[in-house]
Amino acid sequence: MMRFASLGSGSQGNALVVEVGRTRVLLDCGLGLNDVKARLARSGLEAGDLDAIVVTHEHDDHIGGVTRLARKFGIPVYMTHGTLTALNGTRGRIAQITVIDSHTPFAIGDIEVRPYPVPHDAREPAQFVFGDGVSRLGVLTDTGSSTPHIESMLSGLEALVIECNHDSEMLANSSYPPYLRQRIAGRFGHLDNAAAAGLLASLDCSRLKHVIAAHLSQQNNRPELARQALSQALNCEEAWIGVADQQAGFDWRSIS
Repeated sequence: MMRFASLGSGSQGNALVVEVGRTRVLLDCGLGLNDVKARLARSGLEAGDLDAIVVTHEHDDHIGGVTRLARKFGIPVYMTHGTLTALNGTRGRIAQITVIDSHTPFAIGDIEVRPYPVPHDAREPAQFVFGDGVSRLGVLTDTGSSTPHIESMLSGLEALVIECNHDSEMLANSSYPPYLRQRIAGRFGHLDNAAAAGLLASLDCSRLKHVIAAHLSQQNNRPELARQALSQALNCEEAWIGVADQQAGFDWRSIS
């Protein structure tokens, strides 16, 4: 059985735990050390329970807390070469770094990890599909657009955490400066609700048991808008769609 929980999702910090058997992997850590320890405790875990940290890319809301957490508890870290290069010396501060290829699957204990590249304004960003040999969880955040490869990787999953960063109309009328609005809405930025729904509609969703909207902008989106868009794509009740909160994340969800 696989289960997963979010410690928080959004521009102020991201972290998600995946557990299979006795193996626990943290996807990203954009939270401070005390904060991540408190949020792990909320999910019934301690930092020492983590077997690895897998990093998507070098932006601070995803990697800001990785070094301190890894050093404090001796946790191995996995990232692409581009991400490592962008960190300028982090390799010397983390004892165990494994450089991964964004097209090559690997295993961490009982967890199968399948990375895949995404279009985002980072050095070598990757997102991931996690599996236990039977079921699979896909995670897609921090991408400005979809690709055929992304659609292939995310089809036929049992669970999906998908970015619904912003509502395009709210962003267009926001107080953000034009360059920032263009960056967010661009093909190397972040998915809006409609783009996420369009991607979801293109997938084989026949096995899905969980769909969760993630990485919502606190200024340019609302949970009900994300739920509405994704539920229309799946032709399901809005209440069935989960939303990852910046502070609360979401509680454990199981795939058996």
